[in-house]
Amino acid sequence: MIILFILGLVLGGVAVIFALQNIEVITVSFFSWQFSGSLSVILSVAVAAGVLASLLIILPESIGNYFKYKSLKNENEKLTEELRKQKELTVFVKEVPPSPAVIAHIEETAIIHPPQI
Repeated sequence: MIILFILGLVLGGVAVIFALQNIEVITVSFFSWQFSGSLSVILSVAVAAGVLASLLIILPESIGNYFKYKSLKNENEKLTEELRKQKELTVFVKEVPPSPAVIAHIEETAIIHPPQI
């Protein structure tokens, strides 16, 4: 965490030095608009616009991946619980021979809730 703080300080220092060394006033034309300002401000706005455009392009995929991750995590939890129950049932069957009622119950729940592949 301290490395990120130091990196932020260095990056901020470089940005201040850049701004102080590029104070010339320039005019930028874009279609029929014209913007005048210091070179450092114009470049900073252009970089910020590029970052914003990149984030807007990446955002939909990131949101989709997040929901996919949550869905897979829930499915993993369900499968883990099902595996735990199956292991418990296997141990139970090895120790105590099942009665016909228990076998019928197992078959009934297996049909109602078949394993998802």
